Amino acid sequence: MPPEDGGQRGTGEVAHFRALESLYRSAPINDLFRSEMEIVEAGLVRIRFDIDPAAFHAAGAAHGTLYFKMMDDAAFYACNSLVSDRFLLTTAFNLFFTRPLKEGPVTAEGRWISGRRRVFVGESRLLTGDGEEAGRGTGTFMRSRIPLSSLDGYRP
Repeated sequence: MPPEDGGQRGTGEVAHFRALESLYRSAPINDLFRSEMEIVEAGLVRIRFDIDPAAFHAAGAAHGTLYFKMMDDAAFYACNSLVSDRFLLTTAFNLFFTRPLKEGPVTAEGRWISGRRRVFVGESRLLTGDGEEAGRGTGTFMRSRIPLSSLDGYRP
């Protein structure tokens, strides 16, 4: 779906995308999990990050916390890219670990699957630097009563 403003920054859909990216960057949790999010288009998000040994469990691979955080964020923001007035809330998230994540670059890719009124369904996956899938997840997200405009980090 092309941006309604022809790709010009600062108006319409693209302004909403940039404001959501700002909101993502403003979340204190991202001080622990350094990453950069890009809303590619409505319903499609990519989060890029590096796995550091500080996030490893005792057996030397990334802890599941990192899988959940990045896949939830990617699917969540893919869905919230379609909602310009309210903050969504995760109501459920199922994930599957398909391979261990070691040190290096990873991309979480999130996509909106269905829903446009109250409940949204999104999916996400983690891709290693060499393109191998390391995890896959599906979540449901619900409109909250929290206006996006009331959140300090949401800056259109």
